[in-house]
Amino acid sequence: MTPQDLYRAKLTFADDAVTQIGSGMNLAMGMAVAEPPALLEALGRRIENAGISDLRLWYFHSLEAAGKSVLRKELLDRVRPHCMFLSHIERALIKGDTSGATYGPIEFVPVAFSGSPQLLSERVDLDACITTVSPMDRHGWFTFGTSNDYTSTAARRARRLIVEVNPAMPRVFGDSLLHVSEVDAIVESHRPLPEIPCGTPSPEEQAIARIIADMIGDRACLQMGIGTLPAAVCSLLEDRKDLGIHTELMTPPLAQLIQCGAVTNMAKATYRGRSVFTFAMGDAPFYDFIDDNPAFHSLPVNIVNDPRHIAKNDNVVSVNGTLQVDLGGACNSEHLLGRQYSGSGGQLDFVRGATASKGGKSIIACQSTALGGTVSRIVPVLDGPVTTPRNDTHIVVTEYGWADLKGQSMHQRADALIGLAHPGFRDELANSLR
Repeated sequence: MTPQDLYRAKLTFADDAVTQIGSGMNLAMGMAVAEPPALLEALGRRIENAGISDLRLWYFHSLEAAGKSVLRKELLDRVRPHCMFLSHIERALIKGDTSGATYGPIEFVPVAFSGSPQLLSERVDLDACITTVSPMDRHGWFTFGTSNDYTSTAARRARRLIVEVNPAMPRVFGDSLLHVSEVDAIVESHRPLPEIPCGTPSPEEQAIARIIADMIGDRACLQMGIGTLPAAVCSLLEDRKDLGIHTELMTPPLAQLIQCGAVTNMAKATYRGRSVFTFAMGDAPFYDFIDDNPAFHSLPVNIVNDPRHIAKNDNVVSVNGTLQVDLGGACNSEHLLGRQYSGSGGQLDFVRGATASKGGKSIIACQSTALGGTVSRIVPVLDGPVTTPRNDTHIVVTEYGWADLKGQSMHQRADALIGLAHPGFRDELANSLR
């Protein structure tokens, strides 16, 4: 059969495709922009109408497509979300839960982003995987589009693979190909991809961005997280020369550095000339820019986020945020107000990779205070789990400056971090050491 014959034979309606998903199954879902909305809506209807129960859903970072279908509160007695990185969808479910359970209806699974493919291939017996893919080419190949991450691994390990083909999903280069012969069912959907705005940085974030930008020279290899602060940093780097990109998340601010010529990737040791990423989120012009663009190279997260692979490039600069830093340098980047807020993601992966890079810098950044200045983010003891251990923390930045903690004693670290705290909390922090 030709690829086109295979495609037509496997093409079906979403409601028919999800009949392959039943009670007691382990189901992996494409994350973020790759959530398949038509399949998820059909699956939500099937759960409601067909008596589906004990469906274990495995995923990172959900968006509205899941929140309005399978992650609705009224279905959570039948769906067990095994979430490895919470978004606003899960936070709302936990906040609205009245059971008193720490994680509410969410089965939070702690795992590094780099470890998720191994988890889903070796520790979870996957019955099915659903995800959005880009349209098939004439040779029978789809691509995983914005989400290679763990999805490319889960798709091939699951017993059943159901894909939602969306013309809006960009076709990407790299290790992202999926052949029609590997797919069990195909549905088609013509919907705009979710758009995630960068937002406007606060004055404090602008100050932090200026400090960080001054640390980034020509030929640096960048990893940036999501949000207003990384976007503000990128906006200050347009005059740099021969920057590179090796990042878990590709965003419009990073793409802008390619468009303006600051990024050439010619100083990298790996994938020279190409910007490496494992998943992408942005807006419609950004999706259009990465579509069929050989300047981008998509890889599974166990490769992109492997510290040993990251460190092959010189001058890696990793910029990530945190919620709290204790006086020894340990960082809590995932727990807030007694609740799980997000997850460890790939922070520690890139902290270790950047630190091991020749000339590299791992930068952890945060505003000095939270809740309108009433709470210090520099604290004597963390309120939650350690995302980045003090042994690994390199550079910490607030709007009051920066501190390099490598090789510093606990007393030296405490003094330096107190100097980065808001002046209104410095005496209290100093007194906590007595």
